[in-house]
Amino acid sequence: MTTSSRFPAAVTLRPSVSRAHLLGAVMAAASGLLPTTAVMAQDNGDASLETMTVEAAAVPDSAAGPDSSIVARRTLTGSKTDTDVLDLSNSVSTVTEEEMRTRNVQGLEQAIGYTAGVAVDQYGSDDRYDYFMIRGFDSTSMGTYRDGLSRRTVNFTGGKLEPYGLQRIDVLKGSTSTLFGLNAPGGMVNAITKRPLDYDFGEVYTTLGDDHTETGADFGGPIDQAGEWTYRITTKWQDAELDADETRDDRFYFAPALTWQPDDATSLTFLADYNKRRGNASHATPLGQKIDPKTFLGEPDFNDMDRFERNIGYLFEHDFDNGLTFRQNARYTHLDMDYRHVYLGAADPANSRDAYVVAGERDQYAIDNQLQFDHAFAGVKSRTLAGFDYNNDEVNERSRFGSAGGIDINNPSYCGAACVELTRQPDFHQKQIARGTYLQEELTFDDRWIVTLGGRFDEIKTDTADASYSDDAFTKRAGLTWKALENLSLYTNYSESFQPPSSRSLIEGSAEPQEGKQYEVGMKYRPADNALVTLAAFDLTQENVVKQVSQNLYRQIGEVNVRGLELEGKLALSDRLNMTAAYSYWDAEIKEDGIGGNEGNRPMLVPRHIASVWADYTIPGDSARGDLTLGLGTRFVGDSYTDDANSGKSASYTLVDAMANYVLTEDVDLAVNVTNLFDRDYLTYADTYNNGFYGDGRSILTTLRYHW
Repeated sequence: MTTSSRFPAAVTLRPSVSRAHLLGAVMAAASGLLPTTAVMAQDNGDASLETMTVEAAAVPDSAAGPDSSIVARRTLTGSKTDTDVLDLSNSVSTVTEEEMRTRNVQGLEQAIGYTAGVAVDQYGSDDRYDYFMIRGFDSTSMGTYRDGLSRRTVNFTGGKLEPYGLQRIDVLKGSTSTLFGLNAPGGMVNAITKRPLDYDFGEVYTTLGDDHTETGADFGGPIDQAGEWTYRITTKWQDAELDADETRDDRFYFAPALTWQPDDATSLTFLADYNKRRGNASHATPLGQKIDPKTFLGEPDFNDMDRFERNIGYLFEHDFDNGLTFRQNARYTHLDMDYRHVYLGAADPANSRDAYVVAGERDQYAIDNQLQFDHAFAGVKSRTLAGFDYNNDEVNERSRFGSAGGIDINNPSYCGAACVELTRQPDFHQKQIARGTYLQEELTFDDRWIVTLGGRFDEIKTDTADASYSDDAFTKRAGLTWKALENLSLYTNYSESFQPPSSRSLIEGSAEPQEGKQYEVGMKYRPADNALVTLAAFDLTQENVVKQVSQNLYRQIGEVNVRGLELEGKLALSDRLNMTAAYSYWDAEIKEDGIGGNEGNRPMLVPRHIASVWADYTIPGDSARGDLTLGLGTRFVGDSYTDDANSGKSASYTLVDAMANYVLTEDVDLAVNVTNLFDRDYLTYADTYNNGFYGDGRSILTTLRYHW
């Protein structure tokens, strides 16, 4: 079985079976170790007795995964407490491991690209970072979390997530600072690392494609007979090229995990990983020149984005059995980065190009302490959460900037390192220490009305090579959920965000913290056990917005407002049919602008409409053949402006993805996944020199997987 298999619901036994055998069979069925119906006979083989069926309730999905389908019922991300999605007074979308596996996602952008309220691929095939927007605000640098702890990007130094190492991805939309501290106003992505399971499982696979070779394994289970210790090892190796010329996507990922659970009240999980990635810098092609977007106009010897990331941490939880629970999550990260880039930065590439080299090093310590108290009084259920988190993040970068020789864009000839001239730039150094204290109260009246109140105080100290800065903020949150029916809830909320500017030494003038406010109303409907439909409308404003003016210069432009609507449905209508559908409408406007009189314009790269649909259907096998699953999806992204002055526009585009999976045997699957099925060329961004950034072309990957 695989980790994404569905849980059985019944065990069939003969009446003379002992209680011990009965309990063992029920527990085995609940954990997925037995098929849906298991028959146990007496030792004497007497088959004349009547059988009886014991119904074993399906094991509920965990709030952190793994999930039994593409539909998540519970989440820890929305309130930092284990909560049913219908009870939350905010919007959370989840991409489960089963959905990621079905679409064979190769990166975070692919994983969340079918999610309402999210836009990806703002810079086309630029693979340096995980680029995404939530509710019209860029969340690339600040909005990525892992197991509830920040993994932000500072200046150039930041990592990329490996999807194969994740068991689910939660997307929390709206201002989230009351729980998670400094963050962009649109929301955040919280990736949940694969963790040990309490039963034996495993898989090995190989993926092949055009200039793509990949292999991996994921296995684990109990170590001792009592099941007190469990382990998991996840690993992946990849040697691949991307769609454009002179690109690569080489990876090695190794992640051991160990859980100690001496009793039902205590759990300690150790997580570690080594993530080595050899990638390339971004590239663009001049517009209006009839040049193939795959053409490489940089320098092969200066085309690196290599990262070596090491993480080690733990997840601890203890239940004191009196309504009081303590949790502590911690992680240490060390990241080394080597970035070298020759790019089209001049008006005429035939004369010269620009060159940039950055060597970055990062050390980050993050810890989050939570104390939760559940109790009831006078018929009111209360859940109180108090927490303190600490983040110590230090980044050092050494950089050189200069020029390279010109290039004939119609007949490229590379000159190598000899034509690159670089000048040492001032070193970038930033050490930021963030301390946050938060308190949240959830009150449930009559099992139908849920009031959520939260507040948080953050203190941020930032030291750079030239100066020190101190910021603090108190952010608030209030929400109300009405359970109109058992499977229908209506909610409203108000929330705030707080975001000290990143790379503060590069901002012109005195920089003020960016502050956001959001008003939201919504509806959540669960028509069936494995189905969820959500609708949300919001009004979101951020002040003191920072915009990049040139390579090493930023300014704060004032105020941006986004009003929007989101509709999302996820349905697992049986073991045969899965479907997701999403639509987002963003009415974005620059309300105040301190740079160039762009008031009233739409912010750059923010589309007005985004829509997607995915469906896969399984044709059951018979004695002659195995199950066959066919899937098809499409994503539409509306047009967007390439700058805040709205002087240029990228056209809308529609992409189609497809998949097919055939069960060769009970333990072996063969899958084919195709992205951008019709190999469409689509432009996502153009810079000030009229250079265009195009999205990835068609990719076809074939995967053979053996699982047990």
